[in-house]
Amino acid sequence: MQKSIFGICFSLFVLLSCDQLTQTQPAELVLPSRPEPKELSYKTDSAKQWLTQHASSKEHLRIALAVNRTDSAHFTKMDSVIIPVDLTGDIVFYLPFPLKVSYLRDIKKIIFFSYPTQTFATYENGLLTYTGPTNMGSKKNPTPTGLFFTNWKAEETISTFNDEWELRWNFNIQNKEGIGWHQYELPGYPASHSCLRLLETDAKHLYEWAEQWELQNDEKVKVKGTPVIVFGSYNFDAPKPWLQLLANPKALDITEDEIQQLTTPHLSNILAEQKKRDVMAVAKK
Repeated sequence: MQKSIFGICFSLFVLLSCDQLTQTQPAELVLPSRPEPKELSYKTDSAKQWLTQHASSKEHLRIALAVNRTDSAHFTKMDSVIIPVDLTGDIVFYLPFPLKVSYLRDIKKIIFFSYPTQTFATYENGLLTYTGPTNMGSKKNPTPTGLFFTNWKAEETISTFNDEWELRWNFNIQNKEGIGWHQYELPGYPASHSCLRLLETDAKHLYEWAEQWELQNDEKVKVKGTPVIVFGSYNFDAPKPWLQLLANPKALDITEDEIQQLTTPHLSNILAEQKKRDVMAVAKK
């Protein structure tokens, strides 16, 4: 009788333990359905000639601008541009960030800016949700790298460096230095005064997507905003990095391991700030 009771208890223990283990296992990251190009390769073309054939397709133009890290005004002035041979895929397949990063599954929102590739990407619980081109700080005025958090934002503001620079969809990430992302011209290379320039559509999207800080008073931050990691360096003396795509379409690819290595030193800080925001959100209800 004692052995029977022991056996039943042991079986229940095993079942409960297995059930608990199953519940604590992280769920598999499920990628959203996106059209992939049948072929990933690139060619050079005349900007004006290409525009006459593809001007009617907003998505094709969006991809072409992203690949050349530029805006429409500068694209038309370029003698030669890089164009994907197959433009039927989603924009994520033409830019270097990985579609998922399992290491980020516990981070609700995070943004990465890559100096070497002049691109940015947003992730939600490890899944890539948005990506596009950027033009970051010039050789003389580089963008600082490391971990930042978004703080205040403004639909329109004036640059602290030059009162003639009107910045739209501005979201600050380093308050004392006045550094943030915003809409501004993209000549196709790092040319800003330390800020992270974006196309207007992208700047507006990030403006609405990221979260502002919460202040306790004028000098004390109660809760920080969305984490932002700016990383890498740009070789200003070399040809534009995306020219490498002509020979190797995956030359600029950023791997999951790279993102993990970039995030690991900051993970505890990011999760701690995220928890503060969650607690504040519950308290507001």
